[in-house]
Order: sequence, then C-alpha cells, then structure tokens
Amino acid sequence: QVQLVESGGGSVQAGGSLRLSCAASEYIYNKYCMAWFRQAPGKEREGVAALDSDGSTTYADSVKGRFTISKDNAKNTLYLQMNNLKPEDTAMYYCAAGSYLPVTKATLTNPSRFRYWGQGTQVTVSS
Repeated sequence: QVQLVESGGGSVQAGGSLRLSCAASEYIYNKYCMAWFRQAPGKEREGVAALDSDGSTTYADSVKGRFTISKDNAKNTLYLQMNNLKPEDTAMYYCAAGSYLPVTKATLTNPSRFRYWGQGTQVTVSS
C-alpha cells in the first residue's frame, strides 16, 4: 500500500510563493503518474499538474507558467513550486499517484483514475 504525505502548505499574500512536497512510502516514480490536485470549498477537485516516470509534464491552463511540478527520485518526493500565487489558488492541495496514466490534460480532469492519495495540505492566498 503506497502512502503519500503532503507538506509545505500555508498562508501567503498574493504574489508570494510556496513549495509543496509529497513524500512517498516507497519508490513509485518509475511506474506511476504523479499529480497534484486541489479542491476549494464548494468546488470539484481540480487537476493542477502531472508528471510521469520520464519527466514529461502537463499543467492546467490556470497555473501554467506559475507552477512547476518536479520530483527527487533519491528522496521519493514530489514537489509543486508555486509562484505568483493568486487568491483563486486557495484550496486544499492533494498529491496523487496512478498506474501508467498518460500525462495529458485529460488525465488531470479525471481524478478517479488515481489510486493513491495523500491527506492534503492547505494553501491560503490573501489579496
């Protein structure tokens, strides 16, 4: 059973930056598509970014150019660098892993395809 643990959330002002981390209980990055999702109160879960074992990435249009997804295989850790944060980025952010999923925008729209999820970390951006 893969366990994912997020950290790094917090409260920042608009224009600020945060880096989220997702530590995995075992080495999974060579066979899983890893992704970040977010969910604001009253809204559906939204895919933010995804990365596969080869390092290919995809981003939601709302964060492209501001967020960067990356991984450190030696540390079994996934990251999400978030720059130029906006109040609309406020949400609970979740790390997810799914087997052999294509890294496409379509995958980001289908969270049910991801088998493993972390508990989430809260990001709050004030104006």
